[in-house]
Amino acid sequence: MATRCAFENSHEIGVFSALTNSYCLAGIGGNENFYSVLEAELREHIPVLHATIAGCRFVGRTTAGNVRGLLVPNTTTDQELAHLRNSLPDKVVVQRVEERLSALGNVISTNDHVALIHPDTDRETEEIISDVLGVEVFRQTVGGQALVGSYAKFTNQGGMVHPRTTVQDMEELSSLLQVPLVAGTVNRGSDVLGGGLIVNDWSAFCGMDTTGTEISVIESIFRLQRQQNGGAEPMDIVMDMRSSLIDQLS
Repeated sequence: MATRCAFENSHEIGVFSALTNSYCLAGIGGNENFYSVLEAELREHIPVLHATIAGCRFVGRTTAGNVRGLLVPNTTTDQELAHLRNSLPDKVVVQRVEERLSALGNVISTNDHVALIHPDTDRETEEIISDVLGVEVFRQTVGGQALVGSYAKFTNQGGMVHPRTTVQDMEELSSLLQVPLVAGTVNRGSDVLGGGLIVNDWSAFCGMDTTGTEISVIESIFRLQRQQNGGAEPMDIVMDMRSSLIDQLS
């Protein structure tokens, strides 16, 4: 199920939080309503941590991780690193990365098997991503955009990409990732998917501005409805939404 929420007055919740199958990070300083929404959905399954990176709250854009590990930039303080290592499950490896492109959440998009990275990422960083996260790494752009973490969001079930991604590019990305993809938006037409959406294999959270149509596409492509309704096929719902949009526009 996809849940709408906001961090203080911002609908870009993916800037201030990060979600994987083994933990959730949330920036310190948001109102307690944001944390309570996350904890209500997640606390039975995974820990929800309050965190900062380099003293800043935008943990979603500065970190990248999956079920096996968490990568943080070299600006992370020793105290923050110790807090993350002490609070996360023992199986999660926390690694500081010396990378020029230090907003790791913008330049890395990953699930538990494959990672897409910015074409200009350092070779050493690529090796660290592969070792710590245990994934295959590909240098890619999404819809002509190099910031793959901002314009693509995918789990082990499915993924969403920038709305201007061509069909040919989507097919290529889908074959790399081995999951179905759909082009879409969040927050009433925003193409910055990484900013407006956090998602794992069983839950998703998006900004308050996200429309019903956008939520339907999110729930269908990430297969979040199967747990509730025993499952309409994801693409059936996407096609329904697409035809209703065409009806409205014609």
